Amino acid sequence: MAMTNETHDAGLSSWVSTANTAKTDFPIQNLPFGIFRRHGDDEPFRGGVAIGDQILDMAACAAAELFDGVAAAAAATAAESSLNSLMALGPGHWSALRLAVSRLLRRGSPDQAAGAAALVPMDEVEYAVPSVIANYTDFYTSLDHATNGGRLNRREPPLFPNFKHMPVAYHGRASSVTISGAPCRRPWGQIVRPGADAPTFEPVRMLDYEMEIGAYVGVGNPMGYPIPLVEADQRVFGLCLLNDWSARDIQGWEMQPLGPFLSKSFMTSVSPWVVTMEALVPFRVPAADRGAEAPALAPYLDDPSDRADGGVDVTVEVSFLSEKMRAAGLAADFRSRGYFRKNYWTIFQMLAHHASNGCNLETGDLYGSGTVSGPVRDEMGCLLELTDRGASPFQLPNGEDRTFLEDGDEVIFRGHCARNGFASIGFGKCRGRVAPAHS
Repeated sequence: MAMTNETHDAGLSSWVSTANTAKTDFPIQNLPFGIFRRHGDDEPFRGGVAIGDQILDMAACAAAELFDGVAAAAAATAAESSLNSLMALGPGHWSALRLAVSRLLRRGSPDQAAGAAALVPMDEVEYAVPSVIANYTDFYTSLDHATNGGRLNRREPPLFPNFKHMPVAYHGRASSVTISGAPCRRPWGQIVRPGADAPTFEPVRMLDYEMEIGAYVGVGNPMGYPIPLVEADQRVFGLCLLNDWSARDIQGWEMQPLGPFLSKSFMTSVSPWVVTMEALVPFRVPAADRGAEAPALAPYLDDPSDRADGGVDVTVEVSFLSEKMRAAGLAADFRSRGYFRKNYWTIFQMLAHHASNGCNLETGDLYGSGTVSGPVRDEMGCLLELTDRGASPFQLPNGEDRTFLEDGDEVIFRGHCARNGFASIGFGKCRGRVAPAHS
């Protein structure tokens, strides 16, 4: 059972004043990690911790020797150009560094002056993908998303038989994982148009997003040695927001009979900040109710600890901004809101299943939850579902219609966690704008 500690105390406040505002994603109870450097500078990328609208520079903290013991060792690795070395140290070091950062940033800290010298304003930086990702896997764990998709494909019953027996996934392309803000270039691909007998090679028309939660592997496993479910929550470093950009017209043609390939491999976006599993402890909830008629879980996917608090209560939101809306100064239009706690499989079951055949997961590996969706339209996390595969367009505030993404459209993801008695925390933004296809 995950336990709270002094870093979760809702009464804590920070000497960084913007961390104490009601709307911040990054109060002192959050303290997510990311990789950054100042805009237009030749300085190296390095690790930092978000606090309000500032970043605590881990390289500056290490140079100033602001921490000692285990926390100092962890801070030295967090000062590197990726979080891999920190992730590899394991939960003892992660927790020690988080506690030391929390005490440094608290109101009344004796080291406030030294800490203030290590702050960098967020509006002066650019970000990099938090880890060097050797492998990326995308799961398919929302019962509603799977059901909605099955109905669109006119399957009876809409679920494939294996969905309730194991977390289904495909291996994605690690090299095309990009940081939030990078443009999504409209891909080309083989597409069969309605009524056509053969495919044509052209820019896709059914470009889509998928609102997902991403998880970073902290401590991996040797090849041939599975990860027991009871150990899985000690192996996950933290979570982020993830956009699994999808070309639905390529996907419909190429998935006969194998899984997604070029329809998914052109780009995946992640948010800059990794919210640690320790920060998420107050928002752990029981695994989603499987229903009275659900098949029995395989033993390697079942453990009392996962049933008790394997879920994570993250609310995710998608907003939409077209080129014309941007030019007119309009705000992004809310599209949908989803609830990750409802996903059929937990992030720990995904990890245990991934390693169940002896597959060796590596530090820094990334895996996605699959689209976070619900049964009603304003909870659906992709346009495929929202528009019934393009049959039901929606209207933007300026009168524009959409079925799938047009050039210049920007998709913005947000995520947050809230619970009575605890400070609310957020994930920041994962955003991306569609750029025209190459000629």
